[in-house]
Amino acid sequence: MSNVSNEGIVPNAKRLLFAGFMAILAAGIGFAIRGGILDNWGTEFGFTASELGLIGGAGFTGFCFGIIIGGLVADKIGYGKLVVAAFLFHILSAFVTFGATGGMAKATAYNFLFIGTFIFALANGTLEAVANPLVATLFPHNRTHYLNILHASWPLGLVIGGALGWWLDDRLNVGWKMQLGLFLIPTALYGILFLGQSYPKSEASQKGLSLGEMFKDVGILGAAVIAFMLWLFFKDNLGGILGSLTGSDFFTGTTWFWLAIAVGVGGFLWFAGLSGFSFGAVLLFVLFITHILVGAVELGTDGWIQNITGNILTSEQGKILFVFTSLTMFLLRFCADFIEKRLGFTPVGILLACAILACIGLNLTAGITSFGGALLALTIYGIGKTFFWPTMLAVVSDRFPRTGAVAISIMGGLGMMSAGLIGSPGLGYAKDRFAGEALDASNPALFAEYKAEKPSKFLFFEPSYGLDGKKLGAVKEVAAAQRNPAQQTVTTADQNGDRKTLKADSFIPATMAVIYLGMLLYFRAIGGYKPVHISTGAQPKMA
Repeated sequence: MSNVSNEGIVPNAKRLLFAGFMAILAAGIGFAIRGGILDNWGTEFGFTASELGLIGGAGFTGFCFGIIIGGLVADKIGYGKLVVAAFLFHILSAFVTFGATGGMAKATAYNFLFIGTFIFALANGTLEAVANPLVATLFPHNRTHYLNILHASWPLGLVIGGALGWWLDDRLNVGWKMQLGLFLIPTALYGILFLGQSYPKSEASQKGLSLGEMFKDVGILGAAVIAFMLWLFFKDNLGGILGSLTGSDFFTGTTWFWLAIAVGVGGFLWFAGLSGFSFGAVLLFVLFITHILVGAVELGTDGWIQNITGNILTSEQGKILFVFTSLTMFLLRFCADFIEKRLGFTPVGILLACAILACIGLNLTAGITSFGGALLALTIYGIGKTFFWPTMLAVVSDRFPRTGAVAISIMGGLGMMSAGLIGSPGLGYAKDRFAGEALDASNPALFAEYKAEKPSKFLFFEPSYGLDGKKLGAVKEVAAAQRNPAQQTVTTADQNGDRKTLKADSFIPATMAVIYLGMLLYFRAIGGYKPVHISTGAQPKMA
């Protein structure tokens, strides 16, 4: 990154880029370690995969509120105040999460872990409300490259967090609190790097555009997408946690359902009203929908992948594979400029290739039987997921400059909320459903013995019984060679459930590939993909 300051528009561009890099690194380390200790939480507190998926999902939904609210006020209050807020949220999250202790009631532990994870995500989202538009502003002539560099910190955080989890958990048996607390080190570093810095304003802010003008391209179409995700959050996620905290069925009943609809309608009217009820850009609407899929398949899968591969192979091998895949992703994110400029790929072409590779990689991973085969399958998947997130942000920045920090923040928020509401809990539900169905098909008596007390639920899918976390954890603690036939049947069913989960997951990047192909054809029809600048006049009707 030695040449970054030469291409930035301000003298401190390099330091600001590195500060943002360190902030996202903290998020990645915390995310990776949390993914590695899901089995610890399941064994210690007796959570099902669906319950663990909901806790993991809080690590995304909180992000959504942080990045969208931060994006709305970033150009008004300045980036510095948002950095201070994020720093305080990160510290608070540690205190709340560490409140969960062995021996306490399962529901109480769930609340501590859920709320602590939510606050951690709120901090991460607030930071990205700073980092994404800041880097897009600092490097306006090469956004794809520098946004990929910024987000290379995410897989690096996964590498560091995954490696630490592997060593501390599988080798040294260090407690999960000590492991998770390590994210506070990069937290302190980003606080120091951001301290006392001045920040440039976005192109839209420099041109004096109002918040309403920034929302014109979001419009009614974008407001509808935001409203749907808000409704889903209040109906399922918030209702579940409030019901757990209070013990009341009110938050899962009919009244709460209609209150959630009212929140969604209110959100729609507010966001649409900000735009003056402009219809909005069709292309931006499509990008919002697509980024919901990106969040589900990239981050939702990342939250489970080391658990799944560790279950099919061994826990230690799952962590090693996670580190390897993340390292591949980290290195490749520095190659976006080469791929775009030297190989001639447009950002949309990069996204199409990634979607195809991700689909192939997930299907190959579903069939792994050896560590070597897993390396190959996860390399393909890792290459596929590498450029999704930052390149999507670059496309929005390139094509919709008058939205300032607004559209890029909404994009990130939708992706994270999708990971929390669809990706993480959806995969948890799939694991429960497919494992339960596999055990019930092979041995109904064993299924009756090992099934969870309550069925797992997800969106409009039929409720399905998974396997009890404590009972399954006890079986897994028995060495494979020493398991009796009944125990082996249970673990085989659990592994088959994981394989089917990955195959189901692969339909998401397959859908994305179709969308990216349509976008590629659209840009060819209008003369090719080109960045748009406010000074050049009106933007294309659909872009």
